[in-house]
Amino acid sequence: MSAHVDPENGGSANTDPGLRRAEDEVVELASELIRFDTTNTGDPDTLSPERPAAEYVAEKLGEVGFETTYVESGDTPGRGNVIARLPGADRQRGGLLVHGHLDVVPAEPTEWSVHPFSGTVRDGYLWGRGAVDMKDMVAMTLASARRLKRDGITPQRDLVFAFLADEEAGGLQGAQWLADHRPELFEGCTEAVSEVGGYSVTFEDGVRAYLIQTAEKGIRWLKLRVRARAGHGSMVHEDNAVTKLAEAVARLGNHRFPIVLNDSVREFLDGVTELTGWEFPEDDLDGALAKLGNLSRIIGATVRDIANPTMFDAGYKANVIPSVAEASVDCRILPGREEAFDRELAEVLGPEVEREWVGLPPVETRFEGQLVESMSRSLLTEDPAAHTLPYMMSGGTDAKSFSRLGMNCFGFAPLRLPPDLDFSALFHGVDERVPVDGLRFGTRVLDHFLRTA
Repeated sequence: MSAHVDPENGGSANTDPGLRRAEDEVVELASELIRFDTTNTGDPDTLSPERPAAEYVAEKLGEVGFETTYVESGDTPGRGNVIARLPGADRQRGGLLVHGHLDVVPAEPTEWSVHPFSGTVRDGYLWGRGAVDMKDMVAMTLASARRLKRDGITPQRDLVFAFLADEEAGGLQGAQWLADHRPELFEGCTEAVSEVGGYSVTFEDGVRAYLIQTAEKGIRWLKLRVRARAGHGSMVHEDNAVTKLAEAVARLGNHRFPIVLNDSVREFLDGVTELTGWEFPEDDLDGALAKLGNLSRIIGATVRDIANPTMFDAGYKANVIPSVAEASVDCRILPGREEAFDRELAEVLGPEVEREWVGLPPVETRFEGQLVESMSRSLLTEDPAAHTLPYMMSGGTDAKSFSRLGMNCFGFAPLRLPPDLDFSALFHGVDERVPVDGLRFGTRVLDHFLRTA
């Protein structure tokens, strides 16, 4: 064993110099990654391409002997993706893909306590856009990959490391394009791990659980359109596209889709009941979920479909009634609910509202098998009090693309978090930050996991 449990802090006293080196460098790697402004606005004219960050990753991997593949889709210059493979001992086993994205959502510096692209370490935290979504996991993956290669460690199975562009806008220049055009880079991979899982939540009496993401809702970016008769704003006008669309959007925004508990959510709630004694009756589920505190925002969004209006576009002049009005709606759909969602949507909106969309499907896998056992063992190595629970993520990740290649996908970016940290609020939020101790913890857990999975 490279580490032993320290009974005073419930963690690991690391005695492996190679792992200690990786643990020491992960904060520097994460800080340097944050300093690359890889803002993804979704607009080729205003985004900041990932290429500089991707070249940095390739350089760090090359320093220890990795051969890397740098790929761009060609649609927009600079949207860089980097892939590397580390052969494992058992070439008959399916490979494991470890993937993370290099892009981040926009940040307004005037709203932050520190500059969002400073990578500042302060008060025990690493601050900056991407600190939790997801340059923390990218840094942990990079530090772990460098440690394995540098120290000549052969993992149990092939490991493929992928550092990707464009996840924040659906992966069209990253995971989606690679799955469609370069699937050979992931040949043999049967399972994958990435973001938004493996982090701790603390319940009453210090009971600590780590949430493994086993499912995520489908994404549908919906465009609504109403066509009517144009006219002058000074006259009586009963056939008004803006009015008709506004009424339909209000109906949809106020609509509550039915509660539907799928396997991942049921297993999570049953697990919480076993750990805490809390009950979650379906006739008062929304009220019962409030017991989860800040976590209730995530779990509450996974018990029903959601359709949130986000943008409205109509007209060009105050005294002209336009002939067309459009609105955008962000829809998140539970696994197995696509057809039922469409029927309900049509009923709510009515026949006059045109609908078109782009989207990505839901993803779900079982919370069982050798990989899940390895996740649990790796966490227990560092936190003997750890419990693991499956859960569904309300958002979406690049797992949607890799699942099309036949991989079972999980969220496992291990972090031990302070009990009072509102972690879910930091995703895309102001003052995004990650505990330095959490990064070091995650690197130790990930190292154990990658060596033994």
